[in-house]
Amino acid sequence: MIPPRAPRPARPPAPDTRAVVARLRAGRRSRDRRTLLTVSALAVAVLGLTTASVLLGGIGRIDPADVLPAAFGLRDGLADYMIFRLRMPRALSALLAGALFGLAGSLYQRLIRNPLATPDIVGISAGAGAGAATALLYAPAAFTLGVPAAAVLGSFVLVAAVHLLSWRGGVDTYRLVLVGIGLSAVCTAYTNYLFTVADQQSIAIAMRWTVGSTSAADWDGVTTLAVGFGACATAALFLGRSLAVLTLGDGFAAALGARVTASRIGVLLLGAAAAALATSVVGPIGFVSLVSGPIAVRLVGTGRSTLVAPAVGAVMVLGADVLAQHAPLISPVPTGVLTALLGAPYFVWLILRRRQGAS
Repeated sequence: MIPPRAPRPARPPAPDTRAVVARLRAGRRSRDRRTLLTVSALAVAVLGLTTASVLLGGIGRIDPADVLPAAFGLRDGLADYMIFRLRMPRALSALLAGALFGLAGSLYQRLIRNPLATPDIVGISAGAGAGAATALLYAPAAFTLGVPAAAVLGSFVLVAAVHLLSWRGGVDTYRLVLVGIGLSAVCTAYTNYLFTVADQQSIAIAMRWTVGSTSAADWDGVTTLAVGFGACATAALFLGRSLAVLTLGDGFAAALGARVTASRIGVLLLGAAAAALATSVVGPIGFVSLVSGPIAVRLVGTGRSTLVAPAVGAVMVLGADVLAQHAPLISPVPTGVLTALLGAPYFVWLILRRRQGAS
């Protein structure tokens, strides 16, 4: 007797294509609303902090009706000096430098897929600082062009060295971070050596800059940062699709037709240039690159974090600069001191969390 055939398992019902498309569209609209709200909140924060940076402290003798015109250089005398020549360059330098640091950190974190791989941790900022210190101490006559160019050159040299020393048939992220930390120490030692052989006047100018400060900001620096941010943001938009593909891994990226090596080098150089330009004007303000990217990811998700990270970095540096100028008990201090106080505990927590995840 032939046993009865077992019944075939029922096939799951075919998904309703229209329902799937509707859910995808609803999710996209939700993400768009979240991004719009986040960008709006960050824009309000930037505007408020910029206003606070310009108005707080020392302008009591200025007619309130002269403050806004003076911000655009339309007044003379004390209002022009206090607002247009001192406060506005400082506020705009903090804003633009923070945006460049945030952009650089997000690019590196997404490319290398490691939250530790930022320009200040990997050593790119230290290389930029070494190049800028060389120009600042030994080529003061070429300050306007020499320092930004030397900073970018120093950062590019560090990118090449870190990439070559961490290459073993591919780039291992942990090896890259360790090599970057080692080369960062070398660049820091070189910068300290420059201070030991420089004259006292040059050392006094450079020491405050090496901590990271906007106190010496001027309109030449603002111009450098504005042009640099415009160029870097445009290049980031151009490389956005390649970066999104590279985050899937080299194998998937190559299968999708991406030029993996060229795209990776392009993103590495772009992030290095962004960090170097900011460093050349305000110094190596630490941990802004490290923190801006993860905050942006939590706010809008990974796919759009690179668009939001510059605004997060701008808010961080502007806020730290306002506190550095006016906070009770601690002010005045360099801006980099406050960002280090906030960023160092986060860095330790991040390392401990990754160690626990690996165990």
